[in-house]
Amino acid sequence: MENQKRVKELTEKHGAENVVVLLGAAEAEAAGLAAETVTGGDPTFAGPLAGVQLGLRVYHVVEPQFKGEVDADVYEEQIGMMEMVLDVDEIIEEMTEIRGEFCKFND
Repeated sequence: MENQKRVKELTEKHGAENVVVLLGAAEAEAAGLAAETVTGGDPTFAGPLAGVQLGLRVYHVVEPQFKGEVDADVYEEQIGMMEMVLDVDEIIEEMTEIRGEFCKFND
């Protein structure tokens, strides 16, 4: 709930076009839920983003859009091991679907 509040406040302060959310959830379903929350609103209707469609750009740290933007050595050191044990394809599929449905901004 606190994270939802922070995201909402930052979006109000800086504008949705200036906010990008990065996720690191270990499972596609968890990443998808978080992505849906910051784009289409809290699907559980329990937090500050209930009914609030921010439409933010949201990516998982294993997606190529993020991976291509960071130093390869830093990525390998910080995320490389995680990438080896996650179902990266499933995460990418989930994130792409959520962005296609709710994101106001194009990749």
